[in-house]
Amino acid sequence: MSAVEVAAPAHAALGEGPTWDARAGRLLWVDILGSRIHTYDPVSGRRTVTATEQHVGAVKPRVGGGLVVNLRDGVGLYGPAGSEGSPEGEAAASAPAAGPFRWLHREPVPGRRANDAAVAPDGSLWCGTMRYDETPGGGTLSRIAPDGTVRVLLDDVSVSNGTGWSPDGRRVYYIDSPTRRVDVFDVGDDGLPVARRPFATVENGFPDGLTVDAEGGVWVALWDGGAVHRYTPDGALDRVLELPVRRPTACAFGGAGLTDLYITTARTGLSAPHPMSGSLLVVPDAGKGLAQPEFAG
Repeated sequence: MSAVEVAAPAHAALGEGPTWDARAGRLLWVDILGSRIHTYDPVSGRRTVTATEQHVGAVKPRVGGGLVVNLRDGVGLYGPAGSEGSPEGEAAASAPAAGPFRWLHREPVPGRRANDAAVAPDGSLWCGTMRYDETPGGGTLSRIAPDGTVRVLLDDVSVSNGTGWSPDGRRVYYIDSPTRRVDVFDVGDDGLPVARRPFATVENGFPDGLTVDAEGGVWVALWDGGAVHRYTPDGALDRVLELPVRRPTACAFGGAGLTDLYITTARTGLSAPHPMSGSLLVVPDAGKGLAQPEFAG
């Protein structure tokens, strides 16, 4: 495994949600508290940053072009794609949105914001929320259908984070960070989660975002743990990727062969952050990822 490198230098307060956009050949990620959507093209090195009007927990590509975003007050759609954000370094506050915006589902709750999200094999968006003060049980995990229909899957979440499916789609992994666990559900014939049970427990730090590789291994970023852990499909820890930053937040495979592991990081709450904190990191040739579905809405 190669050493960790800086893919895109940044000072994101709370970098999150790396996602490989295969159609565009770029990596998408967000700065939640900075209200920014970032893109990075590893071939050209081109980077963009787009401002959002609200804190943004996640961004994913859409089947028809454009983006779906998990915002503070709900889920919205940009696009279809046709305009980019401003090149990195220009005034982000004046950056145009990535196409026209509309709400797909709007449900503002005072004191609550969006967090991580993932697209299920059926093209729906599983999106999480949390209280700004991290009140236990103050968040949710919901399924947003392409037509905007909402089904609440979990209504007592504290900090909704990583979500990912096994290669055969029969299991879904999920993290509520304060539990210090990665849990696993079976997936029913209707695509909904059943039979929740512990999959792995973290002792050093808090599990945050996750991704699943082509072998069914589960890679988990450890907030305040300074590492990414890989677990085998039976829950055994088999790799530890130590990082120079204290607060990695999430990870995803990207690049043309889906072999490079991208890792988002945070600076928020650190009195003396490492120079790499807030940047998008990459570990070349870390493994082999799974192609991720696009949101069908």
